Amino acid sequence: MDRWYTATLLSLIAHQIDAAFWHEWEMFRVPGGIQGFLVFNAVAVGILLHGYQHVVLRTPNARRYALLCGGMGVLTALLHAGFALAGRQEFHLPLSIATIIACLMTGSMLVFKALKSR
Repeated sequence: MDRWYTATLLSLIAHQIDAAFWHEWEMFRVPGGIQGFLVFNAVAVGILLHGYQHVVLRTPNARRYALLCGGMGVLTALLHAGFALAGRQEFHLPLSIATIIACLMTGSMLVFKALKSR
């Protein structure tokens, strides 16, 4: 499960780097603009990094954090698919699309592995 967690977290972080280029805070109308976007990312990445520690150490909370991280990967892809269907032009470069697909694929596998680890 830790390899899928790492892959999902890497995909999400790469996506957030790309999201800064595309001014994602404007798409989501984040309060505070870039400042709110940075606060969100500091909290989200902090929580997911903390979760990685649980996964690696196989603590009782590892499964919950894996489901959270995997769910974030899947949700990221679904939200951006919705934006694309609505006609938004952001995230249409090949590597932007590849990163979003990576979030979906790795996130889905992480959720599958976490559910299977019961």
